[in-house]
Amino acid sequence: MNTSATDSIATDKNCRPGMRDILCLAIGLAIATLGLLNSMPAIPGLPRVGPFGYEFMHPVMLGLAACAAVARSGLAWNRPVRSPALRVLVAVLDAALVGALLYTLADYYQTMMQLKTGLFFFDPRHAWVALIGVGLLLAICYRVWGLALTLVAGTALLYFYTGQYWPGLFNMVPVDWVEGTAESLWYNSSNGVLGSLLGIVINTILPFILLGALLEGTGAGGSMIRISLHAFRYARGGPAHAAILSSGLFGSVSGSAVANVVGTGVITIPMIRQRGFSPAFSGGIEATASSGGQIMPPIMGAAALVMADFTGISYLTIIVAAAVPALLYYGSLFIAVIFEARRLGIEAEPEVSELDPALMPTRQDWINLIMVVVPLTVVVVSLLVGFSPAGSGIMALASLVPLSLVLNPAIRKAPWQLVLALGRGGNSFATLLIAVAIVGIVVAVLSSTGLPIKFAQLISASASGSLFMSLLLAMFAALVLGMGMPTLPAYLTIILIMGPAMLRLGLEPLVAHMFVFYFGVASAITPPIAVAAFAAASISKASPLKTSVEATRIGLVIFILPFAFAFYPELLLVAEAGGSDRIIDLLSILLRLVLTIVLITTALAGFDKRALSRLNSAIRLALAVAMLVTWPWLHWPAFALGLALIVSHYLTPVKKEALA
Repeated sequence: MNTSATDSIATDKNCRPGMRDILCLAIGLAIATLGLLNSMPAIPGLPRVGPFGYEFMHPVMLGLAACAAVARSGLAWNRPVRSPALRVLVAVLDAALVGALLYTLADYYQTMMQLKTGLFFFDPRHAWVALIGVGLLLAICYRVWGLALTLVAGTALLYFYTGQYWPGLFNMVPVDWVEGTAESLWYNSSNGVLGSLLGIVINTILPFILLGALLEGTGAGGSMIRISLHAFRYARGGPAHAAILSSGLFGSVSGSAVANVVGTGVITIPMIRQRGFSPAFSGGIEATASSGGQIMPPIMGAAALVMADFTGISYLTIIVAAAVPALLYYGSLFIAVIFEARRLGIEAEPEVSELDPALMPTRQDWINLIMVVVPLTVVVVSLLVGFSPAGSGIMALASLVPLSLVLNPAIRKAPWQLVLALGRGGNSFATLLIAVAIVGIVVAVLSSTGLPIKFAQLISASASGSLFMSLLLAMFAALVLGMGMPTLPAYLTIILIMGPAMLRLGLEPLVAHMFVFYFGVASAITPPIAVAAFAAASISKASPLKTSVEATRIGLVIFILPFAFAFYPELLLVAEAGGSDRIIDLLSILLRLVLTIVLITTALAGFDKRALSRLNSAIRLALAVAMLVTWPWLHWPAFALGLALIVSHYLTPVKKEALA
């Protein structure tokens, strides 16, 4: 992408912030303040300003997000300009374009208020206003998120107007220029750019974005990295294990795989290389750990909040359902590091600490952990006592601010760091809101054309009634649709297109959404466009493609788990998944999954206690697949053979095996 979703504002005391930095900070604070006022829960004795109506809130927040994005990335021209006159011209052009967008948003407010009062008819002016607004947002999206998301929305828009000329499945009735453009794309409270999808993100996700920004700004994020490095300093994998732990925990809150890679990878990746791992593996393990943070409860990168709104299932139920698969995934990453360290002959170093003195955890770092544990506990407790997800996020924020002032002397000396963190959080949210608004174009087109229903029929026909083949087709479609896109927009785009097909397979809505969400996350490490792996490669100095291939090998379990809980929904633990309620069934699949992970990890590494032959690796892969088949007469013999294979490998002396 052209610009990181977490571009920070210059805060170094030796570096004076420029006008652009100050403007970004002011807009970010405006977004944070307005969003918090809008989502503030009702607490007895405290005044409540919000919630505000969507007619006001949606255009205002999107307008602020667009201003923040243009202030940071530019719109008319985003390359360095030396000539003062040209800089002024570029600034004037940017201001004019933003002004045009703000006009279209103001017209949305006026028109929606008129629609509430009585009968209303759209005219060509409304269509042109809608088209100008959509076009300007696409241009801003290209500056902020790059080509992938912009191309998806642009293709959808092209299809919207030319669908009558497309062949076969994609052929549709021509849209009415005025009504189709105005009502479907812009002036709509349910679908379109300013529809309900934007409302879910504004009303629910903002507090959690700000929570992640405050955790980083108060030093809690850095403390997690240092403590993780210290905890694993004598393990075989050392900093690789630390990267998994710290990236998983922080990634759950931050919600951005790329931002997490950049934030933690600059510390962990060089240390992983120093321990003896290859550059591609070093970048790959950081990419897989950072991406997987979004499947880790309790926050799950805020995607669980959107899933709760989409499915009507409580947020607490979703994070319970996500627990076991997330633990299995991160367990697989730890195992991958162990066997890779064995393969490379990397040993634990019990007498020598690799840590730079600056990375050694201090007493303050251990105290800072309280600022991580307490807010996450507040989120869960608030949900249990009946607060909404947004209210729970605000309660966590309310606990973190006084905690940071009491526990962290650096924050007491410079409390404005909290303000700067809120500003950065508001700017991060702005970039996300631009992406979600662009997904709104896709929502509008899909809703108007009925394409998801046709796609569902195609998948059902192509798979000939086979659940496995249908899921396989859905997986490939999800990976392709999610390539190059941030996780939340990827998940939204995929579920909108694939959702009807998934439900036709007989899956429960929770299982279908989790299946799609996992592959939305996996697309960040899947070649050829693996944004998280590419970000890690820029730090590890390895080939981006080689890093993404290595990340896929390391994180292969993330591709297996969705199939596992689709066929064994008891893995999700909750009744809404529709699985068996017998403990023996849960233990059965857990036992087989653990052995499956060990077999797959060792087979792909080509190493267990010692090097594995290609035949041995192939047998392990075959047995791993067989263990997940639903037929007991196949998966239990496969389990027994897999266990026997591992035991015999460890009991066979090296010389005897070499002679065989």
